[in-house]
Amino acid sequence: MVFSSIFFLFYFLPITLLIYYIVPRKFKNTVLFIASLIFYGWGEPIYITIMIFSTIVDYSHGILIEKYRYNRQRAKLILLSSIVINLGLLCFFKYTDFFIQNINMLLNTNFSYLGLPLPIGISFYTFQTMSYTIDIYLDKSPVQKNIISFGTYVALFPQLIAGPIVQYNTIAHQLNNRKENISQFSQGIERFAVGLGKKVLLANNIGMLWDEIQRLSTSDMTVFTAWLGIIAFSFQIYFDFSGYSDMAIGLGKIFGFDFLENFNYPYISQSITEFWRRWHISLGSWFRDYVYIPLGGNRVGLLKLFRNIAIVWFLTGFWHGASWNFILWGIYFGVILVLEKGFLLKALSKVHPIIRHIYALFFILIGWVLFSFENIFRGLEYLKIMLGFERLPLYDQRFLYYFTSYGIVLILLILCSTPILKMVLDLLKKKSERLEGVVFQLSLLLIMIFSIAYLVDSTYNPFLYFRF
Repeated sequence: MVFSSIFFLFYFLPITLLIYYIVPRKFKNTVLFIASLIFYGWGEPIYITIMIFSTIVDYSHGILIEKYRYNRQRAKLILLSSIVINLGLLCFFKYTDFFIQNINMLLNTNFSYLGLPLPIGISFYTFQTMSYTIDIYLDKSPVQKNIISFGTYVALFPQLIAGPIVQYNTIAHQLNNRKENISQFSQGIERFAVGLGKKVLLANNIGMLWDEIQRLSTSDMTVFTAWLGIIAFSFQIYFDFSGYSDMAIGLGKIFGFDFLENFNYPYISQSITEFWRRWHISLGSWFRDYVYIPLGGNRVGLLKLFRNIAIVWFLTGFWHGASWNFILWGIYFGVILVLEKGFLLKALSKVHPIIRHIYALFFILIGWVLFSFENIFRGLEYLKIMLGFERLPLYDQRFLYYFTSYGIVLILLILCSTPILKMVLDLLKKKSERLEGVVFQLSLLLIMIFSIAYLVDSTYNPFLYFRF
């Protein structure tokens, strides 16, 4: 089940909300927990058992860590047990066939693949459950003694499938002490509507252009077509993922939760370092708090600093998928970040902001090529076309057709990926708060109407981050 579906919008969500707001407060987490299990099990009911197993494992490990809080050696062993079980589950389902494939290639063996389908959202909720036991061990959060409340945290459907990754310490108090109110409910609906529009009206539309271009043979491609294609993908993945995050944050508000932001206009960045402070913020924060800082962060010598960055970015790439292109993508950005830490940021500070922006966008787009093609050789071939190494024409009639057909959409995408629209609304608000309110509410109503009309009429509704 996905947020951008008719069934979710008109059946699952209204029924869940009705029951949630009718029952007494002490049963609200129970309603959310059951609803979340139904939501998750809608597509793959057998994998509910894995989620329940993870919930029981980390709940019990948290209790044991609290029990042996003053016996640090034993508490550390319990924490290690939790981490091994969590990562073991993740690796078994996500990476076993990848390892078998590479062993077969290296040793010329013929081990059979397991062929296990990847449990949806396992990368996200595994990191969440790990954050709980680590936070308990580090005294960052109190232990959760109510297993239903803890299960609600693990399975919470608004952010279960694709984040944002909610660290336990950020909502520990909210689990049992949140207070729903009309203002927050209204903000949640507004945020959900914006996210739905991003996903359905923007990501889906530009995604069709990318799907068409990436299927072209080399002989049908031109340099400009290749650039247009990867620009289309960069917009698709941003509005697809940030739209989902907006919907998750909005749904969280509807149920009384405040989730942290996951995106902050990443395409206005002027360096790769800045880009990764603005893109998928919850994943970056997780690796910073639980990997980078424990390794010493930037409070170490230069070589160890580079080592820390390399480890984090290898893991970041591998987290995204069991394929060499994701590992290469992580290493690629790790190398750039090391260079920026070493000297590039200082050099960039001396040039015009427009040059810095072009620099950032160029390397971001190159990175998306590595990310989008699981077949590395196909990705490298696409890069060669972009950079003019295949001696293909700059453009042709097909490019002009794509460009004119999607021109208005591209302009809208550019505007929506910057703070310009927000600045316009803020300006209207200064002149007339009533006018701003009318314009904003009317805009949201139109977004909802067009989004629902699109969902009713279209069969194209992919979600890119489900595979992670």
